[in-house]
Amino acid sequence: MKYRGLSLKKRLGLEIQRKIQQQIVKDHPLYQLFWECTLRCNLHCRHCGSDCKTVAGQPDMPLQDFIRVLDSIAKRTDSRQVFVIITGGEPLMREDIVECCRTIHEHGFPWGMVTNGLYLTPSLLQQLVDAGMHAMTISLDGLEDNHNWMRGNNGSFEAVSNAIDLLRDVPNILWDIVTCATERNIVELPALRDFLVKKGVPSWRLLDVFPVGRAATASEMLLTDEHFRDLMEFIKETRRQGLIKMAYGCEGFVGNYELDVRDYGFFCKAGITVGSVLIDGSISACSSIRADYHQGNIYNDDFMDVWEQRFDIFRNREWMRRDECADCNMFRYCKGSGMHLRNGDGRLIQCHLKRLNTLFQPKVK
Repeated sequence: MKYRGLSLKKRLGLEIQRKIQQQIVKDHPLYQLFWECTLRCNLHCRHCGSDCKTVAGQPDMPLQDFIRVLDSIAKRTDSRQVFVIITGGEPLMREDIVECCRTIHEHGFPWGMVTNGLYLTPSLLQQLVDAGMHAMTISLDGLEDNHNWMRGNNGSFEAVSNAIDLLRDVPNILWDIVTCATERNIVELPALRDFLVKKGVPSWRLLDVFPVGRAATASEMLLTDEHFRDLMEFIKETRRQGLIKMAYGCEGFVGNYELDVRDYGFFCKAGITVGSVLIDGSISACSSIRADYHQGNIYNDDFMDVWEQRFDIFRNREWMRRDECADCNMFRYCKGSGMHLRNGDGRLIQCHLKRLNTLFQPKVK
């Protein structure tokens, strides 16, 4: 596949970043560790890629099992450089969540959490802060009607709004809102931006739903190519306005929109600086990646042995030069897109450049 070339400015910027990325891949320092601590969830989100239920088929991972992983990591690297991200499911459904957080902190690891905000109260938030919380991410997928529809709960939007008010008053905590853009909410993103700015939200990340899990057959979830392009323009415009810190997530390479919709060029860090311990003990990279690419299991393997000796499929992307990527002139920068967009046999299920109509040039206004 041949795509229209990058501007000189973008090409120079991406070349500099490519050199930096090559060294990072070579060193593969573990900087982020996701812990899928539960599959229980108090919502039933239409776009969920996990097998999350109020009563999950898989029990919560015992805290001490995860702590053994942290002990292994601490023997081989500086624990202060590894940021633990607690996710699920909904982490706040664990009755021992504060103990989990405090223990992680006591072992010398900074930590943050991804939550839907439904169970967040002033008392619980203070307990989390006292347990060493550094950061929190809360999902908000539109204004009230759309968010509640997406989350399957009529009180979800109000809960997120209240959670924002709570976080806004807590000093020294990094926090942001993450939104999945869909066919239903794409038209209300400007109004949602106004809402977030008015609420004092410091940072906003936008993603788009990729076709896996419950979203695989839901046409109202998946952006058309035209709306995907509109999303890029919206992010670019919002960043230019400067009223809220805005970025597109690490979903895929977007050509000449790179460095306009993010502060950095696309770089899938899964298995390079990002690892995960999943609910069943599986050792993975990003928790959104298929089980076909799991690299081991903490109940059979030492995490750091796996991190150092495996993960080659993530760090050497030449195997991705196949199908539509085989002769793509952007592979140099894209490296086959996000690993979460590869199916079980290695095929790419969604190409962002193709979604931008194979032109991927920003609109000229």
